Amino acid sequence: MQLIWLRSDLRIHDNTALATAAAVGPSVAVYLLSPEQWLAHDDAPCKVDFWLRNLGEMKQALGELNIPLLIRNAPRWNDAPQVLLDICQRLNIGAVHLNEEYGIHETRRDAAVAETLKSQGIDVHSYLDQLLFKPGSVLTKTGTYFQVFSQFRKVCYERLHRSLPRLVSAPMAQTPLNIASDEIPTRIPGFTPPTERLRALWPAGEAEARRRLDSFTDAQIDYYQSERDFPAKPGTSQLSAYLAAGVISPRQCLHAALQSNQGEFESGKVGAVTWINELLWREFYKHILVGYPRVSRHRAFRPETEALAWRDAPEELVAWQQARTGLPIIDAAMRQLLETGWMHNRLRMVVAMFLTKNLLIDWREGERFFMRHLIDGDLAANNGGWQWSSSTGTDSAPYFRIFNPLSQSEKFDAEGVFIKHWLPELAGLNKKEVHNPASLVGLFGVADYPPPIVDLHASRTRALAAFKNLPQRQGTGGYHE
Repeated sequence: MQLIWLRSDLRIHDNTALATAAAVGPSVAVYLLSPEQWLAHDDAPCKVDFWLRNLGEMKQALGELNIPLLIRNAPRWNDAPQVLLDICQRLNIGAVHLNEEYGIHETRRDAAVAETLKSQGIDVHSYLDQLLFKPGSVLTKTGTYFQVFSQFRKVCYERLHRSLPRLVSAPMAQTPLNIASDEIPTRIPGFTPPTERLRALWPAGEAEARRRLDSFTDAQIDYYQSERDFPAKPGTSQLSAYLAAGVISPRQCLHAALQSNQGEFESGKVGAVTWINELLWREFYKHILVGYPRVSRHRAFRPETEALAWRDAPEELVAWQQARTGLPIIDAAMRQLLETGWMHNRLRMVVAMFLTKNLLIDWREGERFFMRHLIDGDLAANNGGWQWSSSTGTDSAPYFRIFNPLSQSEKFDAEGVFIKHWLPELAGLNKKEVHNPASLVGLFGVADYPPPIVDLHASRTRALAAFKNLPQRQGTGGYHE
């Protein structure tokens, strides 16, 4: 008997561990509920709810293949070895199959599980599945992990031209086993269920993920490069939550993008090429997680930036968290996050730079808050984005590049459509006034809206001074841990 340990791979199609196990012989699947670990990792309640809903869909799909789905409690990941061993011994499991996960805690958990099971004569097989390339296989000429995305991308392109990762077929139905599937809990203590409105924005299941991918690559991808920066337009794929939970795979996304672009990576439709680049950014940050484990430990990728004199400004932090900064594009973006579990990518950069540069508040505060609210929260991508914006990370924005929220707002939401949607109290302002209501203080229509909590020019000067005072900036080649 084979055991498939499901984690962030909640799909039937193109699932390496599932397909391989089923090809070997009769299989059972298991999913571990680890609420204490999820809380420690700041996983958002809406994300945990999304996992549970997708597990419900997965149970049904596995049922059609006659593969039972077991649900077990392992409150913390160090409980996993014993819980899995118990299942293996009870069901006479010969081998456990799992798809690789990355990050320090995940790696330690999987190593501990493998050690425990192998000591009892149970084989453990792990597979590359949530990435196109195995971390450690895309390296510089000197054998180190890349620190600059453009160089990483170039090598990835070369590899893809030589050999495209193949899609894995869904398994055939097996002979029914006399093992019942477990009920999927509808909620987990410690995680408040999200609103029905939020749930409706993110339907569960592979069919929905595939529908989004197909509808995006059929038409919208052509406009991706030109429209992806405008938050009021439906310019993005809305697939990030499904990728994070493994409801769809990067291989499926890559194949669909290539199909829409006659098999081209670097030429043809600029929208498809741009979107493939975004898949490779996701890949890049996962490789960084493995190559530079310090980023899994709440440490800056650039060690010299650990000396930054971040401000302790709890009231300003709360104003940012509660969408009360007095800068409409920031507040509209934060309301989008709070109400939908998602934020437009351009705005993630804008609000992150505002927090870390204009407010000079530690990027880790923003990273944590995002993880606690994002339905697509992913350690590698979230950490990579925050460190990029705060100029502490790999390939990051130069410290003197500081987005101005007003000019970003005027450029990417020129008509104020996005702002007015999320800040209806500003609906009465015209398209010029809506970006900066502070210039209209006292006029009827903005009485409910706070004044800016910071002067943009003075705070920019303050940020530049803080970065200039750092020790000599240097590469991180010598900082492996």
